[in-house]
Amino acid sequence: MTTAPSSEEGTRLAKILVEERLAACVSRVPAVHSHFRWEGEIQEATEELLVIKTHARRAPDLTRRLSEIHPYDVPEILVLPVAAGLPSYLE
Repeated sequence: MTTAPSSEEGTRLAKILVEERLAACVSRVPAVHSHFRWEGEIQEATEELLVIKTHARRAPDLTRRLSEIHPYDVPEILVLPVAAGLPSYLE
């Protein structure tokens, strides 16, 4: 999972990750309102949330590549375990 500063950036990141086969799918959620502290100041931003689906074995390569192409200095890149799901989807 990551956030992007705009729809255009979200599209760009999603396309790269899918084209390079680092992600099977990227779902983009527009207009996520984020509140955070950056360089000692409270900030607000409207961002796009990217939910990136990949296999656990691809996570290190995906994390490395996403950090290379992401426009933020310190992007949010989170890997969350899947506890359960529809078996045919998880295959």
